[in-house]
Amino acid sequence: MVRAALICLIALIALPAQAQLAKELFGAADRPSDHRPEPHGSYARGCGAGLVELPETGQSWQAMRLSRNRNWGHPDLIDLVQDIGRHMDRIGWGGIYVGDLSQPRGGPMLTGHRSHQIGLDADIWLYPATDMTLSRREREEISAISMRRAEGAYVNSNWSRGQHELVKKAAQDPRTARIFIFPGAKVQMCNDETGDRSWLRKVRPWWGHHYHMHVRIACPRGARNCEDQAAPPPGDGCAEAQDWVNNILNPPPPDPNAPPPSPRRELTMANLPQQCASVLSAPAR
Repeated sequence: MVRAALICLIALIALPAQAQLAKELFGAADRPSDHRPEPHGSYARGCGAGLVELPETGQSWQAMRLSRNRNWGHPDLIDLVQDIGRHMDRIGWGGIYVGDLSQPRGGPMLTGHRSHQIGLDADIWLYPATDMTLSRREREEISAISMRRAEGAYVNSNWSRGQHELVKKAAQDPRTARIFIFPGAKVQMCNDETGDRSWLRKVRPWWGHHYHMHVRIACPRGARNCEDQAAPPPGDGCAEAQDWVNNILNPPPPDPNAPPPSPRRELTMANLPQQCASVLSAPAR
């Protein structure tokens, strides 16, 4: 904690605070702020006050890659993750392996995600968890396994009803806003679901996400400075997912008039909600 505070102090002295790269400042904070839990900003441009830790080990979950210190989130997210773990334990898995949530104070990360900034996002491995006694070293070394084939157009032989039930449980929770997973998995679940299909609306096809599903919850009630993502379109979204798969198998010709992609801009403190300066400078809890 002392080292992280020193890094922040040196950075703040070196440059005007508003010009600082936010990822360097938030990446150095190793403990949450002493605030009541509250997200500030949007999923990809914000921070999290008073975040709480997902315990490294529970009866039906284990936080992975502990060296990253990214097992922090809003209490609603922590509760949801634990609920999912208990459900999977009851239906035959040992529980779940949990990847990145957020940094202790949220904000942009030094590596990886553009989102996960306000404590409302969680990556849950699609790997069928069986051992809830992994050591810290094993959690660094064990690898999730891919569930896709044909670049995500189909699931492979690793996919089972267990993954279907994992995604379904997360999507059926009223706190969940959407789930990102590779297109072939969404199509497979659309084909296999024979009961209530309303939960499929929240499951959105997205590139990657074949080792884990990305669960995103809505802004908690009363979080005035939190920006929700627009709700998914009406319907179960199965036709849209099939379109993704069709485009993977038969890619449309490139648009010659398409503008080149804009380079990703690094966020500075000036790009984040003003509350994030207080989150960063507050004493640690």
